[in-house]
Amino acid sequence: MSRPVDWEDCYRRRETPWDKGRPAPGLVDFLEARPSLPRGRVLVPGCGLGHDARVWAQSGHAVEGMDLAATAVAAAAQVVEEANLRFRVGDFLADPISKPYDWLFEHTLFCAIPPERRGNYAESAAKAVRRGGFFLAIHYFNPRDPAGPPFGVARDEVLERFSGGFDLLSEWVPRSFEGRTGRERVFWWRRRQQLA
Repeated sequence: MSRPVDWEDCYRRRETPWDKGRPAPGLVDFLEARPSLPRGRVLVPGCGLGHDARVWAQSGHAVEGMDLAATAVAAAAQVVEEANLRFRVGDFLADPISKPYDWLFEHTLFCAIPPERRGNYAESAAKAVRRGGFFLAIHYFNPRDPAGPPFGVARDEVLERFSGGFDLLSEWVPRSFEGRTGRERVFWWRRRQQLA
């Protein structure tokens, strides 16, 4: 069993080394390279202070950032300048999704989930995305501390977890924050119209 993390306590104590103060470079590049990307509703679970959610909103999407930590959500909401962006406290693994989204985006959330709960994550991802919608994920491989979090992730596990409900459109090594170069990988999936 993996050690539990009190994310709220981390944000209250401002011990958030994963927060770089700006959106993921790989996401910025993805959106800039695709100005005609279909716009829609985007869910960003594990949004933290909201940097990635803001970039989606600035690209014209209607965005909802969600995080377990109320302190993070409150801080993110204080700097909202986009009418198409909102934040809320929520548990991606447990909260019901009333209406599936067009896009699901995550950056280093999957690797923060204890390995024994990753099946729950894959189920939540499938429920969160409408048929024909998209799931874009930047996974963090090979963390320095194998005890986590983040916990190690392998490409084969990502493919196994998500290929049941999604078709992989593309994958690549993105531009990353310093110290993560070559240790992140982007997976762009489309939710299947018909399940196998």
